[in-house]
Amino acid sequence: MTMILGINAYHGDASACLVVHGKLVAAAEEERFRRIKHWAGFPVEAIRYCLEAGGVTLTDVAHVATNRDPGANLIKKIGFTLKRRPELGLVLDRLRNARQWASVEEQLRRGFPDQPFRGQMHPVEHHLAHLASTFFVSPFDQAVVVSVDGFGDFASAAWGVGRGNEVLTDDKVYFPHSLGIFYQAMTQYLGFPHYGDEYKVMGLAPYGDPNFVDEMRRIVKLEPEGSFRLDTRFFRHQKEKVDYEWEGGAPGVGRLFSEELENLLGPARGKDDPLGQRHKDIARSVQTMYEEAFFHLLNRLHERHGHDALCLAGGCAMNSVANGKVRMRTPFKRVYIQPAAGDAGGAIGAAYAIWSRLTGGKRAFVMEHAYWGPGFNDEAIQAVLDRHAGRISSEGCRVEHIADQGELCRRTAEAVAQGHVLGWFQGRMEWGPRALGNRSIVCDPRREDMKDILNLKIKRRESFRPFAPSILREKVSEWFEVDDDVPFMMKVFPIRKEKRALIPAVTHVDGSGRVQTVYRHTNPLYYRIIETFESLTGVPIILNTSFN
Repeated sequence: MTMILGINAYHGDASACLVVHGKLVAAAEEERFRRIKHWAGFPVEAIRYCLEAGGVTLTDVAHVATNRDPGANLIKKIGFTLKRRPELGLVLDRLRNARQWASVEEQLRRGFPDQPFRGQMHPVEHHLAHLASTFFVSPFDQAVVVSVDGFGDFASAAWGVGRGNEVLTDDKVYFPHSLGIFYQAMTQYLGFPHYGDEYKVMGLAPYGDPNFVDEMRRIVKLEPEGSFRLDTRFFRHQKEKVDYEWEGGAPGVGRLFSEELENLLGPARGKDDPLGQRHKDIARSVQTMYEEAFFHLLNRLHERHGHDALCLAGGCAMNSVANGKVRMRTPFKRVYIQPAAGDAGGAIGAAYAIWSRLTGGKRAFVMEHAYWGPGFNDEAIQAVLDRHAGRISSEGCRVEHIADQGELCRRTAEAVAQGHVLGWFQGRMEWGPRALGNRSIVCDPRREDMKDILNLKIKRRESFRPFAPSILREKVSEWFEVDDDVPFMMKVFPIRKEKRALIPAVTHVDGSGRVQTVYRHTNPLYYRIIETFESLTGVPIILNTSFN
């Protein structure tokens, strides 16, 4: 039996997974154990969970795969170094990062001193891991595969074709050119400095007009064959040392944009400065430019290969607005994106790339759901309640055990319909950043004030960011202008105009919603709650947001 431990380490969203005989057994991000968002470092707790979920020890594992190969794209690295003669600090940074990856075996020894690892280590090139992470768990036998992100192993994008049990890469985009860096730099420019803040720009964009697209086209240039490049005058990363913090905590990235960008667009916004219409217009223009480059690439790839199926990965595959337009802006008819499309997903990609290389076996797994993290039984939950019994009593809370699932779902749906905000906790934790009905806050999408209630009392986030609708799969065509499977909340679709006023809490300013389609066979309890809510209200949708 082939047992492979996949690891994403020393980068944001550190994670681990366990693949046994070609099937995923467990997967989790380290942040879920450390309680620090996007935790970067070595994912020892995620590894520990995956091994426990598989009922094995590290000694039982035959192969460990990591989603970085310091030897990949080496000629490109050497060529850039000789041509640009960058500062010594840049070179030393890259050498230090390479040494970190060489220490994976040492980190395993420290984390599991009583479980000696006797297997083989396998580095997997970053973008090959991304491509493998989406194709090998997709329902497609063949598809165009695309990875777009910031940087990994000196490349920022790769694309090709997946067929059967192999992924073939056509081409890549190399350092210093990167759509991910473009979007991240513009996110910083707009006053959102934290790692992973790009979704805020995506949420802000519909409030603006694309009045700065001409300027964006000076920053990002499209190539005839489908590729893209940056005008590097507007960035620092290719000529200066940009601080990166990836060790044992929240990741941090130094300023990526140069003074030349401020000369082009005006002064950057400070993180506490008010958001003006200029900022909203720039956000819209950034999203528009990203989509131009993204669809330019996809359309060239469809012309080249002719496949109607597409698999996306990389941090940019988290751009749900662009993902939702693929079928409208390209000839692709089917799109698959696994729930941890960013670097966390590289753990799965590395494991499956090595599984394919070692076995050449027929694929026997499709990721239909995201519930691969830790779960807790009634006894574990009762133990927590007992431990905090005094606080529960002092705050006037009541604990009740409802054995009948039908009764549980009925009372939950009734509470939602009455305007209450509920925490819904069941089963195994979601893999990826989205709450998908196992670790969710749920409430009534019909209430216009529900966004304010959530933001003031619970979420405490920017008012321009939308909340997501979870909908019964069979009802999508009645409520959205696009009928498609979106199990992982990775696409934004226009809500039908006649329906928008009925669900104002999940309708964004442009009339769209970041949809999650819910299935009876993958999450029967969550499906039943929404089904019951529909019987009470006529609306087959509830608002779903995360605990974080």
